[in-house]
Amino acid sequence: MTQTILQKNPHKKITILTCYDFPTARALDSSDLDIIFVGDSVGTNVLGYRSEMEVTLEDMIHHLKAVRKGVTSKTLMVDLPYNTYRSKGEAVKNARLLKNKGANIVKLEGGAEIAAIAQAIVAAKIPTMGHIGFQPQIAQTAKRTVVGASAEDAVSLYEDARALQQSGVCAVVLECVPEMVAKEITDRLSVPTIGIGSGKYTDGQVLVYCDVVGWYNLPYRFVKRYDSFFERTITAANRFVQEVDHDLYPQRNHGFRIKADQLKSFKNSI
Repeated sequence: MTQTILQKNPHKKITILTCYDFPTARALDSSDLDIIFVGDSVGTNVLGYRSEMEVTLEDMIHHLKAVRKGVTSKTLMVDLPYNTYRSKGEAVKNARLLKNKGANIVKLEGGAEIAAIAQAIVAAKIPTMGHIGFQPQIAQTAKRTVVGASAEDAVSLYEDARALQQSGVCAVVLECVPEMVAKEITDRLSVPTIGIGSGKYTDGQVLVYCDVVGWYNLPYRFVKRYDSFFERTITAANRFVQEVDHDLYPQRNHGFRIKADQLKSFKNSI
């Protein structure tokens, strides 16, 4: 029953970044990424919400449609947001809606307790990814906490991963799981694991685009900042202000012209 949209590859890690808008989608679609992901993290990163629990299905559809317009070659994944998969029927209905809006994969949070729901989505022929470990939709806090640091919790995490695999998911996200626990789970699953804050032994990695390009100041220890868009945006805005103030912008090549006779006629008319 396991889907084959993603496969383990010891020679190539699966790479995923979040995306919430059309221009970013165009850029990421031209990158070497494997998957572009419309995450419910849009709530805290773009919409100013306090947590992912505030994100609605309408929010996800709005951003999915924008991103879909910019993604022409990559696999596009989207989150089922909080309280949209409380039953099999609700989950399948909403997953199908997201698929019809352009999603190639839907993702949902939870372990063994939602395995039957994940299985129902898979049975509806909708590729599905699981997500265990730290779960933003139920955490009610932006602070990331480690999950699986005790032997008992690690066993529970492993059982959740096995239940999701049995349900037919194409991969399992492991968030904020101790590195060696993530390794043991990865080694024992036939479907890929995607890590975020779970060390280097998973089959792939996912991060939030806003963190990677530097819109925020490294909110979590597992984030690596690859650029400084926040500072660069301030610099660009300040240059614009300075050039306008000093009549350096706009210049002749930035404007449009009217023929002399038409200008004369216009002036005479007014």
